[in-house]
Amino acid sequence: MKTSRVVVAGIAASTLLLAGCGAPTAGTKGGETFAFALKSDPGSLDPALAQSTSTYTALSLAYDTLVNVDSDGRVVSGLAGSWKVRPSSVTFTLRKGVTCADGSPVTPDTIAANVRHITDPRTASPAYGVVVPEGLTATPDDTAGTVTLSTPRPFSFILQSTRYLFVVCGAGLKDRKLLAEGTSGSGPFQLTSEQPDQSYVFTRRKGYAWGPGGAGTTGPGVPGKVELRVLPSESTIANELLSHQLNGALLEGPDRARVSNVPGVATSVQQNGTQEFFFHEGPGHPGSDPAVRKALLAAVNLTDLGAVATSATGRRPTGLVTQPRPCTGDSITGHLPAYDPQAAERELDAAGWRRPGPGQVRVKDGRKLTIRMIYGASAGETMAAAAEYLADVWKHVGADVQLRAVSDAAYSQVEDVTQDWDVDWAPLGVTLPTQLVGLLSGPFTPDGNNFAHLTNTTYDSLTAKASTLPGTTGCSLWERSESALFDDADLVPVVDKTQTVAAWDATFQISSGLFSPTTIRLTGATR
Repeated sequence: MKTSRVVVAGIAASTLLLAGCGAPTAGTKGGETFAFALKSDPGSLDPALAQSTSTYTALSLAYDTLVNVDSDGRVVSGLAGSWKVRPSSVTFTLRKGVTCADGSPVTPDTIAANVRHITDPRTASPAYGVVVPEGLTATPDDTAGTVTLSTPRPFSFILQSTRYLFVVCGAGLKDRKLLAEGTSGSGPFQLTSEQPDQSYVFTRRKGYAWGPGGAGTTGPGVPGKVELRVLPSESTIANELLSHQLNGALLEGPDRARVSNVPGVATSVQQNGTQEFFFHEGPGHPGSDPAVRKALLAAVNLTDLGAVATSATGRRPTGLVTQPRPCTGDSITGHLPAYDPQAAERELDAAGWRRPGPGQVRVKDGRKLTIRMIYGASAGETMAAAAEYLADVWKHVGADVQLRAVSDAAYSQVEDVTQDWDVDWAPLGVTLPTQLVGLLSGPFTPDGNNFAHLTNTTYDSLTAKASTLPGTTGCSLWERSESALFDDADLVPVVDKTQTVAAWDATFQISSGLFSPTTIRLTGATR
């Protein structure tokens, strides 16, 4: 999913909010279907291979995790009823009576088998090293009903990271091939019908009672089925919501205005990830010179750029981690160059990039100042407009800017393998600062995940120290590490995108693309 480089992320990460038309009523008919729009097909439903927000949304219905996170960012129970955290390990005591959809029990060894699979290099899980800490091991104790997850060295958010470890159980744990087109989890819903690129239907499980705080699937308004309908067009999504063919949707584009302030449709606005761009700092790229990076940034009015990128629906960013985030400080303000096009011209002159003549492209050592910028083709018209805005600004200060919209399918090849780019608009969608480390430091692509070839010693030093401190006690270091990136213009946070959560005849909670499935209710208020 290239609209958000790191899923949970989804990408497209978002703050937990409630959307709906009122509380569930006793008059709601049992067994009815809650219909929700997905903008892309989930593809393979193997949790170990998940990369897109659509996939994570589907998985959240059928799979449980060890813990959950509430609307305030607090960790609450999941498969585990309690836990004990140490600097480099966390021991979970599992709830009793938890069963997989096929009736088999979920045990500590079930958890351990999931960890072994994700950390196995042969699995090539995109979650490993990002969502799942490197070197993670699991030690089960079926007699005590506990499982201990450990890392080779202290890992500050070891507890919170398990929120994204979807636990496969039963037949799917023995034969992972079953997960390509089905689910094998202990969650409150089970996939019972699928039509790729059309719809995925999940049926409610009877007897489920181990959701957050012991939440289950009984009571007024609980749907008998959840249908995820694949609708790539937001215009179509809005039409079907307004015609009551959908109960819920997330909208980012101009059609969000159509569903707002409509009787019977409840809406709320939430963060949808930070939009930023990176300079490639490898040898031979203009961005390898910090003076060039800072000069190009001084030429950009980031407020105006953010307005273009979001059609003026965005918010000023204060950090790289999506909300609700564990560290709440502002790491951005005061750490980006001030808008000053004249200064940009002077700084490029000083860096040795001179114009051969008025209005001509700058040259240094016989080489033109060429900026090849890539961005996601699926990001829509606003992203294309933002790219054009940047190109126009940089052309005015003497750069030859070449824009390239890249498909989701080809993005990784261009970004990580061929690496024929100089500026990459690559939105991040992470929920913990630890998830950034492998992307912003360490081995360069294609050998590692450091796709922009960043080398920031201050960031490396601060994150190394922060990683040894438990939870939020290291927040000041995590925030200073982000600021160090901005001080060196390694990456440029532009704007926080927002999205509208819309609901008709229903209430639900969704966070970072993940449902809290036991909160889904059909209200019956408009029947």
